[in-house]
Amino acid sequence: MGWRLDPESLELLGGGLSPAAESVGEFHGPAPEGFRVPDGAGNELAIAGDSFSGASRFSRELANYVPAMRSADQDIAPAKRMADVRSRDLGRNDAFLQGGIDSRKDNIVGSYFMLNAKPNSARLFGKEDTTWEDEFQEEVEELFAADAESFEAYMDASGRNTLTAMVRLAVEQHTIHGEILAAVEWLPEPGRPFATAIQMIDSDRLSTPPNMLGDASVSLGVKLNERGAPIGYFIRKAHPSEFRKPEAQKFTYVEARHKHGRRKMLHIFEQRRAAQSRGLGAMVAAIPEMKMSKQFRQIVLQNAIFNSTFAATIESDTLDPSTVFQMLGGSDATPEAVQRLLTGYMAGHYQTMGELMGGSKNLNIDGVRIPHLPPGTKLNLNGAGKGGPLGTSFEIALNRVMAAALGLSYEQFSRDYSNTNYSSARAAMSETYKGMLSIKRAVADRFASEIYRLWMEEMLNDGAITSIRRRMPSWYEGRNKEWYSACDWVGASRGQIDELKETQAAILRLNNGISTLEIENARLGQDWRKQLRQLKREQEWKDAYQVLQGEKNQDTLNALSGNKNEKEVGDE
Repeated sequence: MGWRLDPESLELLGGGLSPAAESVGEFHGPAPEGFRVPDGAGNELAIAGDSFSGASRFSRELANYVPAMRSADQDIAPAKRMADVRSRDLGRNDAFLQGGIDSRKDNIVGSYFMLNAKPNSARLFGKEDTTWEDEFQEEVEELFAADAESFEAYMDASGRNTLTAMVRLAVEQHTIHGEILAAVEWLPEPGRPFATAIQMIDSDRLSTPPNMLGDASVSLGVKLNERGAPIGYFIRKAHPSEFRKPEAQKFTYVEARHKHGRRKMLHIFEQRRAAQSRGLGAMVAAIPEMKMSKQFRQIVLQNAIFNSTFAATIESDTLDPSTVFQMLGGSDATPEAVQRLLTGYMAGHYQTMGELMGGSKNLNIDGVRIPHLPPGTKLNLNGAGKGGPLGTSFEIALNRVMAAALGLSYEQFSRDYSNTNYSSARAAMSETYKGMLSIKRAVADRFASEIYRLWMEEMLNDGAITSIRRRMPSWYEGRNKEWYSACDWVGASRGQIDELKETQAAILRLNNGISTLEIENARLGQDWRKQLRQLKREQEWKDAYQVLQGEKNQDTLNALSGNKNEKEVGDE
């Protein structure tokens, strides 16, 4: 029995009518070559060929290139598990890829993912109150940092990771699996300063239960409403590989939110198509090159090791085998004995060599002791072969593909800066920075902001934030939760290649009102308020102890500020 499809669907899927089912309208896969007639054939427009060469049905190169047309989830469903498994395997066994994933985390998160609270007083109170904003910012940031970065790991339900470590884990999961999955727990335990906790979940556990496979509202373990919005998740109680555990075949349904709107699950991924319910990792497109690159390096290294060995052969026009063996220090064997030994060579090679050469004192190639042989006798050293093209353009091309998949420049991925000058390094860093900034905003910032919002909701309900005074707008009214929890995140420092040039550029931006202290300090992974407080504290100590600062070099100051010195100005 075949599938019944309308002609339009048949055309999109690349199928055709089987001759036997033509009368009943059954469709059986791709049509045989020459059976399908292109649209427009038989009229004068067909003579001109296809409007778009990429969709040509006559091109020799593309004639057999007929990809299936499926929905986003139908594309992902059969590939998801294998793509994740292969990405994980490559990430943990390939040093280049492991380094690339770590570079992603270092470029996005860094060593400390710092909250920069941005409450909107104008929206909350109807007028701007910068004094309250400053008071709220300082209190909330200090309180959140104490809770989020505590070594007690209060934010992590498993009690292992600080917030920064959790965000780094989230970025790695997004790189490999294309998605982040976490449950919001409530742990009112003694000794905890707050009950909100985040339980990271392996995305392999998110799947559709067998009894729900026929439910059209469930796709890849995610239950959707009529608009395609997620309303719940089916989570295995154990990883599917742990088949000996009964829990591996049991599922828990977790709603996306509580009735009052608080999240119960965090599922973050970057959509590439409409109606997409799950994500795929960044490495998937380059898996063939990644696998081949690793095999290529292994083969070349094996070849190099093999090439370091050598064999010695002797050629003689005048000496018989027994004499040659004796001159090399071998045992005193007669020609008949040598012949008997050589006859059994294939069956007992190592035993034969031991008998012939056991008493050798001269045959010592590593010790460079080589016997003097009569005229007409040659001693040849034969290498095993040449090494491979490690470090050549072939390997560089493979590394460029892998770097592109991870959103890194070739230099950062390969750690090869040998052919890089300042301008190209800056260009590469700028492109990488833009890519990492978008991932930071879509993945790391969102994940951390969701946790920050959950934490703040609990703190406000507990009255733990003293800058929230009586008769202030409620968190649950209108969009107030957005105005209270608005924030930015300061992640990894952008880094500097030429500190002098980039410092000059920063000073010029500040002096001309193009940038702010907040932006410039964030580029370096610092908090501008803490920086100013520290500068003030240091200046007070310098004044108190009358520390000599040394005469400031005016030329240096002018160079840094972009101003011309006085002599040049006067000459003009």
